[in-house]
Amino acid sequence: MFPRQSDHETPLKPSEAARLLGVRPTTLANWVRLGRLSALSTPGGHRRYLAGEIQDVIGGAVADKVTFVYADDVVRLYDQGWSIRRVAGKFGCSYGFVRRLLLARGVRLRARGGRYPPVP
Repeated sequence: MFPRQSDHETPLKPSEAARLLGVRPTTLANWVRLGRLSALSTPGGHRRYLAGEIQDVIGGAVADKVTFVYADDVVRLYDQGWSIRRVAGKFGCSYGFVRRLLLARGVRLRARGGRYPPVP
């Protein structure tokens, strides 16, 4: 999974770290700007993420800080009629992340156009 699993100091490219976390590289950049994750900068100005920190997020040590800080607010805004895309933009995370969070919280998702699909 990781280049050298025993080495927590291994720098990962944004695409590698994003793939491991199941988010987009832009989400990682947003988390760095918000202070939820840290990144190294190469001499050329490219970001790198430490494998150990990504491993901690995957393992759940930092999961509460990164993923569930605003979970109640996400649900509240969606229930108020905000679209998933709008909520994702508000909190600087991906559409898929917000959708998964809502589903995990047991929220019934609306269909396109804002209507709830018929209950079978």
